[in-house]
Amino acid sequence: MSTHTSPPTEHLSTLSLSSSFSPAVLTHLKSIANNEHPLPPSQLRELQSFVSNRRDNANSQSQDTQAPASSHDPPKLPSRHHEAISNGSVDLKHLAEYLVSPEGDAMMPLADTDLSYPISNYFINSSHNTYLTGNQLYSESSTEAYTNVLLRGCRCIEIDVWDGDASSTILEAEEKSEEKKHKHRPHIPRTLSSHHRKPASEKDRPAASSSAGGTLSLPTPWQSASTAARAEPRVLHGYTLTKEVSFREVCVAVREAAFVTSDLPVIVSLEVHAGREQQEIMVEIIEQTWKGMLVKPTSSECERLPSPAELRGKILIKVKYVAPERVTTKAAVKAATPSMRRKHSSSSSSDSDNQGSVEAKEKKKSSIIESLSALGVYTRSYHFKGLASSEASVPCHVFSLSEKKFMAIHESHGPTLFSHNRNYLMRAYPAGTRITSSNLDPAVFWRKGVQIVALNWQKLDAGVMLNEGMFAGSGGWVLKPKEYRGHGQGQRSGVSNELQGDAIAHKTLSLSMEILAGQELPLPIGDDKPHGFQPYVKCELHIEQPEERTGASIEGGGRSKDGEYKFRSKSSRGVEPNFGGEKADFANVPAVVEELTFLRFKIQDHEFGKDDLAAWACIRLDRLKEGYRFVRLLDANGDGSRGLLLVKITKSLS
Repeated sequence: MSTHTSPPTEHLSTLSLSSSFSPAVLTHLKSIANNEHPLPPSQLRELQSFVSNRRDNANSQSQDTQAPASSHDPPKLPSRHHEAISNGSVDLKHLAEYLVSPEGDAMMPLADTDLSYPISNYFINSSHNTYLTGNQLYSESSTEAYTNVLLRGCRCIEIDVWDGDASSTILEAEEKSEEKKHKHRPHIPRTLSSHHRKPASEKDRPAASSSAGGTLSLPTPWQSASTAARAEPRVLHGYTLTKEVSFREVCVAVREAAFVTSDLPVIVSLEVHAGREQQEIMVEIIEQTWKGMLVKPTSSECERLPSPAELRGKILIKVKYVAPERVTTKAAVKAATPSMRRKHSSSSSSDSDNQGSVEAKEKKKSSIIESLSALGVYTRSYHFKGLASSEASVPCHVFSLSEKKFMAIHESHGPTLFSHNRNYLMRAYPAGTRITSSNLDPAVFWRKGVQIVALNWQKLDAGVMLNEGMFAGSGGWVLKPKEYRGHGQGQRSGVSNELQGDAIAHKTLSLSMEILAGQELPLPIGDDKPHGFQPYVKCELHIEQPEERTGASIEGGGRSKDGEYKFRSKSSRGVEPNFGGEKADFANVPAVVEELTFLRFKIQDHEFGKDDLAAWACIRLDRLKEGYRFVRLLDANGDGSRGLLLVKITKSLS
């Protein structure tokens, strides 16, 4: 969720170790340095490499700032204090420098991601009902919510759009005008006043342009010279007490934050409840606000999905797809005048009269206008009719399924569902009954290949923590395991009956963790009394369940939950506790896929009643490093902190 805030990383040779580390942490560091609890051989080599690189960098910088050495000068040899190991012991300051550096983190940094595959081959960091700041029933809507998630690495956001309220829009415009008029006092003709301007009707707009010969008609959205004099679309959770926010302001917020922390593409999932006139305004706002960021619509059929590398700096619109109208005769061009279009829309009779012969069948009018639908180039939303439907093989389709619907398909068509998601995009989202903004278990859906697992970022629960474990440091796009991807750069035709459990090798895991000490642990929200803090550590391992592989009913229906393997330490006291090396053992854990298994750490306050969360971390198993490590902790809001947990990790897979 957040960029980690690092502890002090000044060169420790200039600092007192006692001022840099808590007494409990320093005690354990000394026992490691003195070889009482030696570093594992692999970590010892890592430490030696770290010290060597530091020395080389220091020498290089020194040479850059000094005069060239004479050819008669003797070569400089590294002094004793530059060595990592001396007389069988590890240099304490080098050990401390190493452990607070990124090399000492418990979480391995991600290797450079290959961004050349089609976008269906990636897991995408996603948000549900992004505009809400709290629960789904009566919380506020805010543009800051979009800024927040985008800066935290989210790459798929949701906007629920409804018709604007003319009265509220007028009031907002008047308030903004009142703020400025004493400075500028512009003359505003009454004809442009918001009290005298009505929203444009169908007859006020130019007709959509058409062309003959079976080519696509290219609808032209209505444009207005004045944005303050009309009702504009708004964003809110419909049929609830949630507060609204302006669609235009949301678009501006997205523009300002979309590519600050990453230039990888952003998907905007539009849930459109607005009428046709307001949709025209939506198109106008989108094209104005996101100019230069949009993928250009094309008249040709989408034959393949592009890669994230091809879409850097671009916003992809996910919106309901409407097939463009086609005209088949030249007479249709002549007939497509504003007067004829109004007459045609108000009459159920045939057009074969004195205006010419038009041999086009009248279709049921879609709720989405063509100009808005055309913005969905590679992410076209289709109504789900089944995995064997014709839409399920359209390269650019996206199916959006609620968790309940998804679970039903998992039980009835599990292998087909897994096969579909190798090549085509799917989005899963929490059930509407989650009024507290709780979440589903995203790992269950990732293991079925779902790329876009939308979560309520408003609620910090197990689902959001697992999401952090999946996407931390990734830029929001994580390449799926090889066995979960489609073949090559194109799309596979048809589906297979390959089971999820057969697609990738499952291994047996043995994992142990010694919980040593904490440093600068954050307090629970609202707590400002460190002396009353009684922290303990919970470790939870989240693994794939057998029902996920077989298509059987999954307990809880995929809801967010505790890990299947759990450990709880004894309680300590204060923000710099000594946990004494208590050991968590998860031995012989079957059927593990490293890339889709997660280890969660939680620091909680032992109290009467509910034990409040103070800090946490979540690490994907393939990124979990062995040896003595610092786990960097996020606070109970999901923000980076200075909190550290010193642990020793042993991991084996067979």
